Amino acid sequence: MDFGLVLQTDPPASKVVELMQRAEDNGFTYGWTFDSAVLWQEPFVIYSQILAGTSRLTVGPMVTNPGTRTWEVTASTFATLNDMFGNRTVCGIGRGDSAMRVAGRAPNTLARISEAMKVIRALGSGQEADLGGTVIRFPWIKEGAELPVWMAAYGPKALKMTGEEADGFILQLSDLYLTEYMVKAVKDAAVAAGRDPGDVKICVAAPAYVTDDDSPEALAHARDQCRWFGGMVGNHVADLVSKYGAHSAQVPEELTDYIKAREGYDYSHHGRSDNPDTAFVPDEIVDRFCVIGPVEKHIEKLHALRELGVDQFAVYDMHDAREKVIDAYGTTVIPAVNG
Repeated sequence: MDFGLVLQTDPPASKVVELMQRAEDNGFTYGWTFDSAVLWQEPFVIYSQILAGTSRLTVGPMVTNPGTRTWEVTASTFATLNDMFGNRTVCGIGRGDSAMRVAGRAPNTLARISEAMKVIRALGSGQEADLGGTVIRFPWIKEGAELPVWMAAYGPKALKMTGEEADGFILQLSDLYLTEYMVKAVKDAAVAAGRDPGDVKICVAAPAYVTDDDSPEALAHARDQCRWFGGMVGNHVADLVSKYGAHSAQVPEELTDYIKAREGYDYSHHGRSDNPDTAFVPDEIVDRFCVIGPVEKHIEKLHALRELGVDQFAVYDMHDAREKVIDAYGTTVIPAVNG
């Protein structure tokens, strides 16, 4: 199993680079960041420093979207990084929850994501792409360039499209039932489209918090540090409920039930452990969606995720123990899972 580290690009950028270097030293192979131009610093500038300061880490956004940059600019940025540092980037893409809404725009449609994925992948790999009637190709890309595009998804149509078109699936939660349900939906769609389901990499991304023991006090603190994640996922779930209803055969109630008490969301606290808009998230959801507790609990859950076909676990590291979690995974968890 690959392991990734997910960070926000809060200033100073040097701290983001430092944590990514620490992650690589501890056996992580992927480095991801949020991509929301208003809320955080520009990630692609920081990627160049991460790549320069590491030797093996593959970096990319979790996730970018097709609305805040033109597609040829996105592709050119990835391709430039790959030309400088080798094929060490991955394009995670989604609808653009915070990036679009904070700028006063609606998240992108699936049709737009589908078109963008094709263009970005083709251009980033040195192929031609049609930009609405104008066919272009980057003349400076060297032979052997490649750019995988991984799609974030929850809903039935997005899961189907991921299986049909994406190189990887990003699932932002670690609940075992929902992981099994959604991985199956993606793999089944890949098979129906005539693809090898093994060609679609599966990445589960969720907060991880390592405690010294399983005392009620330690677990309560860990839950409070990770509760923000249920609020972030809740934004996507609210969109699904709006589209399909709270009780629909198309979306599992194991995903939708917990947002009943959700009253709103202030993106100025997005992805932060002190987010006041996540009080509605119950402890049960934190335990299901995140990975918390002593290292033994992390190892146990990660073994279960790997049995479900997960190729990578990406650690959201937004809490008060960032270095501790990176080091604990490097010294104990990763060797135990991959031993």
